[in-house]
Amino acid sequence: MTYVITEACIGVKDRACVDVCPVDCIYEGEDQLYIQPDECIDCGACEPECPVNAIFPEEDVPTNQQAFIAKNKDIFNSDTPPGKPKK
Repeated sequence: MTYVITEACIGVKDRACVDVCPVDCIYEGEDQLYIQPDECIDCGACEPECPVNAIFPEEDVPTNQQAFIAKNKDIFNSDTPPGKPKK
């Protein structure tokens, strides 16, 4: 399991989750933040910090936002992967 950032983050990118992540696995894409699934240690520190409730454990992602599970994984294999956010 890993955590997934969903639709509510698009255009917001609050970064409160970045500040509490102990392993720095949250990256900044053009439209939203992403959690690198191979780096996430499933600690859950990011979830309560998100002011727009965009972060879910993978198994709890709402049905209408399931596409974000693949989006969060696939973005790191793309030609333009997200970079480390500015804190």
